[in-house]
Amino acid sequence: MKRTYLLLLLLLIIAEGTRAQQQPHYTQYILNTFIINPAVAGIENYWDVKASHRHQWAGLNGAPVTSYLTIHGPLRKSDYPSASITGLTPPGENPRGKAYWQQYETPPSHAGAGLTILNDKTGPLNRFSITATYAHHIALSPRTSISAGVSFGAQSVSVDASALEFQQPGDPVVASSQLLNKWKPELNAGLMLYSADFYIGASAQNIIPQQLSFDEGKVVGDSLYRGKLVPHLFFSAGYRTWINEDVSVLPSVMVRMVTAAPVSFDVNAKFLYRDRMWVGGSYRIQDGFAAMLGVNISSTINIGYSYDYTTSSLNVVSHGTHEILIGFLIGNRFGDLCPRNNF
Repeated sequence: MKRTYLLLLLLLIIAEGTRAQQQPHYTQYILNTFIINPAVAGIENYWDVKASHRHQWAGLNGAPVTSYLTIHGPLRKSDYPSASITGLTPPGENPRGKAYWQQYETPPSHAGAGLTILNDKTGPLNRFSITATYAHHIALSPRTSISAGVSFGAQSVSVDASALEFQQPGDPVVASSQLLNKWKPELNAGLMLYSADFYIGASAQNIIPQQLSFDEGKVVGDSLYRGKLVPHLFFSAGYRTWINEDVSVLPSVMVRMVTAAPVSFDVNAKFLYRDRMWVGGSYRIQDGFAAMLGVNISSTINIGYSYDYTTSSLNVVSHGTHEILIGFLIGNRFGDLCPRNNF
């Protein structure tokens, strides 16, 4: 029995205190900032749907596998102008070149809403969450806006007892995965300042710490058998600049802070050619590198792929990390190939 408790505790510590994480890592959050910051909800004039699948450290048995679906958009499209300033394009000209951004104006103050459905599996542990989001955007000046958002929902952490092997298969502590399959509240919040040239964001996920117990409280006062879902803080910033009329580059950084875990730093760069194709790179300090590429197929569909190479000792058994993202722009009245406000 004691051995069972300690092994399950070890699994929780791995999920809690290391880069195996309670909240998933993403490489392509630069394509879907909403996944880490609810303040993004409704930032564009259309409903943005994103579906992503990430297989981390492929080749390692029990490595994290994360899938999610996000949807967000404005609550009233009438808050946006009806005419598009990116419509017909003179031959040879870039519709979203420097001239466009010199004429950029912030969207009117408006509200947005969103939904996130996420499943993250690491070994025998599985976390499923569903949250609804409300955000409000306020124009501070003709070129700068600020937004705040909050997400609230529920999450469940479960353990697959069939994936565990013990000397006592009938141990009542893990005889049923229902011991951990309990719904708990989830609260996330965020702020974002954005303009034609830059964005600065801050967000917190899992704001309400949640206790987890393998024994349903049967072992009173023994903290060895208990764990906790802890808050995650994210700070991000990016700045758009130009190489020439057709190619823009967006360098960005993200800082991630988790209780009892090392601070994580990401440094990214995304190169975009005429709103059609983009390539990028990322470096996660003391963890590894990533290469990204994507295509905006039309004003309705876009797709992105990334490959991560870890520089840690895991590269001995890992074949890297693969992440694919598919986006759908519903009701895109401007006919934009990529976001105007969400970089």
